[in-house]
Parts: sequence; structure tokens; C-alpha cells
Amino acid sequence: MENQEKRLAMIAIVVENYESVEKLNRLMHEYGEFIIGRMGLPCRDRAVSLISVALDAPGDAISSLSGKLGMLPGVSAKTVYAKTQA
Repeated sequence: MENQEKRLAMIAIVVENYESVEKLNRLMHEYGEFIIGRMGLPCRDRAVSLISVALDAPGDAISSLSGKLGMLPGVSAKTVYAKTQA
């Protein structure tokens, strides 16, 4: 990414289709340089996983990752930005 100002953000991900997990993990690897940390919680009784991803990245990278995640079948993603700039 170019010299765009970095932002702090969290992406909340709900995975309802486990066939999308491989593509999801590939995307996480692709954007790995921006990921501060991630936590996944499996809800086995509901066949759903909840994942949170903390990012310190240019706004375009955050939007791109969130959009790509949301296009995966059975995956929902929502992003929250910190009010202060990184």
C-alpha cells in the first residue's frame, strides 16, 4: 500500500459455512502484515465460528479485506474503526 494513513480497526467475522474457512485463512495470510491479532471462538452446538481480527492498516487495506471476507459464501464481516488515527 502507498503512503496512506494507517487506521486501527476490528473486523468481526461470523462463519456459518466451513467450506469457506480455507479461503478465509488465505485472505488472513495475504493481509498478515496488518494484523495485530486474531481470536476465533467455535460455537460447535450451533455450527458457527466467531472470529475477531485487530488491524493496524491503511483504510483501503481494511476495506478490501472486509469486503473480500464478506463475499465468501456463508461468511459475514463487519468493521469498526477507532475514532483516533493510528
